[in-house]
This record gives sequence, structure tokens and C-alpha cells, in this order.
Amino acid sequence: MTAVVALDSLLDTRRVWRGQAITSRTAVQPTGNATLDEFLPGGGWPESAISEFLVAATGIGELNLLWPTLARLTTAGERVVLVTPPHRPYPQAWLAAGVDLQWLTIIQAKGRDALWAAEQCLRSGSCAAVLCWPQQADDRALRRLQIAAESGQTLGFVYRSLHEANNPSPAALRLTIEAQPAQLRVIKCRGGLAPGQALPASAWQQA
Repeated sequence: MTAVVALDSLLDTRRVWRGQAITSRTAVQPTGNATLDEFLPGGGWPESAISEFLVAATGIGELNLLWPTLARLTTAGERVVLVTPPHRPYPQAWLAAGVDLQWLTIIQAKGRDALWAAEQCLRSGSCAAVLCWPQQADDRALRRLQIAAESGQTLGFVYRSLHEANNPSPAALRLTIEAQPAQLRVIKCRGGLAPGQALPASAWQQA
């Protein structure tokens, strides 16, 4: 017969590994949207780390997620860098979102040069946030960006195609932005569990 042994006795004799309790949460910066903060497992954007947005297409409101954060940073006189955005930023839209354009820098580069530029900006420690749209970025390239963000204590945001969702990534936070239906979904988060449900676009897109 199988003997029934009390769990307490196993713990006392150190025959069961207890594991380690989580003592602290990952540091985050608020998104500027209370609903989005509540939805994200950490309560905001992971600090000194890469957050990855996997988008179904460009122009579906993916920048709306970051405008409150970028407005807060630039208003405080902190530098924000865009590396190879797919479209020329429309100044009136950024101004309407509260972004101070004098603290916004745009870098145009191609291929590996774009990844190099993003890595240098993340590592420099002189930028509050770096957004990049790499055309070709494997797990190794993304890991370099993650290490650079940690070294420079910078917010990093990487936009890639939704087709990359099944590929590995070292990003601390991975989100999919879907078009039909328009919604946001967390597929990976450091130090927490991804929500089982999606967040409708109406909850985070600005009017």
C-alpha cells in the first residue's frame, strides 16, 4: 500500500524543495492609461528593458499606446529617439498627443545599421526611451538590445510583425496588436502571468 505522509514532515526533513518566493516586482513606468496599467501584469512598461509590439499592420493605433509616456518624458526634458520609423511622423498628431518635439530625435538607417543605432542609443544612458522598427532582427539581435537597455537604464520599444509571435524573444514584455478584432494581447511578461483575455482597442486608443 502507498503510505500517506504529511507534507509538514517532508518539509521538516528537507525532502521537498520549497523554491524561492518572489520578493520584489519588476520596476515599471506607468503607461499614462489607468486601464492599460491595470491590464499589464507589472502595472506599466518594464524599466531598463525591451517591450516588444507585434503588430498586424502599421497605422492601427500602435503609437497610441506610447504617446502618454512619450509626452510625459519629453515634457520633463528627456530625450526620445525613433529609429527607422516606417512612416514620417506627422508633427500635428504628436503635438496633439502632448509630445514636446524639441526632445524628439529621428534616425533613418537600414538593416544592421538600424539595429546598431538603436543599440547605441539604448546603451548611451542619454535617452529616456528608444523606439525602433527593425526589418531583420533575430533572437541574438534582440538580446543585444535588451542588454543595452539594461546597461543604459532606458525604456526600449521594438515594433515587429505579428508573424514573429511564435519566434523566441528576450523582451521583458511582448504584446500583440491585432486588427480584426482591434485588440491588445499579452503573450509574454517577465515575473508574472499573461492575462487570459485581450484588451479591446477602445480601452487604450486615444480619440
